[in-house]
Amino acid sequence: MTLALIAGTGQMPKVVAEAQEIPPLVCMLEGNAPDGLVPDVTFRLETLGSLLVDLGTRGVTDVCFVGGIARPELDPGALDAETAPLVPLFQQALKQGDDGALRIVLDIFEKTGFAVRGVEDLVPALLAEGGVYSQAWPDAQMRRDAEVGAEHIALEGARDIGQACVVAGGRVIGMEDAAGTDALIARMADRSNDARAILFKAPKPGQERRIDLPTIGPDTVEAAAKAGFAGIVIDAGDVLVLNRAQCVELADRHGLVLWARTGD
Repeated sequence: MTLALIAGTGQMPKVVAEAQEIPPLVCMLEGNAPDGLVPDVTFRLETLGSLLVDLGTRGVTDVCFVGGIARPELDPGALDAETAPLVPLFQQALKQGDDGALRIVLDIFEKTGFAVRGVEDLVPALLAEGGVYSQAWPDAQMRRDAEVGAEHIALEGARDIGQACVVAGGRVIGMEDAAGTDALIARMADRSNDARAILFKAPKPGQERRIDLPTIGPDTVEAAAKAGFAGIVIDAGDVLVLNRAQCVELADRHGLVLWARTGD
């Protein structure tokens, strides 16, 4: 296997790269620089066709999409000859929700001959194992709220509306949108201090696991603690945990519940 990372923002691309025995080729979509990782190749949406050709020339066989990528704008005037035939697919993707757009991108890479690998395949240890990680344990209300969150994600996620919600007192008080989990936590800060609110995060129904699998990390724990949340609940086996030891240390420092739930 010769691996290329299609890397976006955040720490995850560096973690995945450093976990490989053979350093992968790091390809960055312009404007989406990963933390602490210098890209070997920088490309634009308008030059994706040339990137595919370049990857083939370099002998790349497998690709992994990792990190956050802001939905790009398409500049018709910047298209190169290799990318122009892909424009109808781009236009279709840009009109769809996140899941639909990502599936079109995956299809482009697979039809070109590349095997698309998920982060959980390349670094299995990042996938959440079931159990309560923190010293603080979920009480009966938090367990009920976790059920409410799971049901809500199953309902709203089927409409491609996000992977996280905030639950307090048996009802959903906030839902993730295109702005992401950090923005959701920030919006809920004023409503969470006295409500023992939890952040619940899980994949949407039919989630494409090779790309955009839900993720939490130390920044998530810090943000939840600052916002006054009582806990973070994730689906075991379905969510990536970045730097688990630091997440647990922060949760314990702030008295936060950190629980990987083994539900349906």
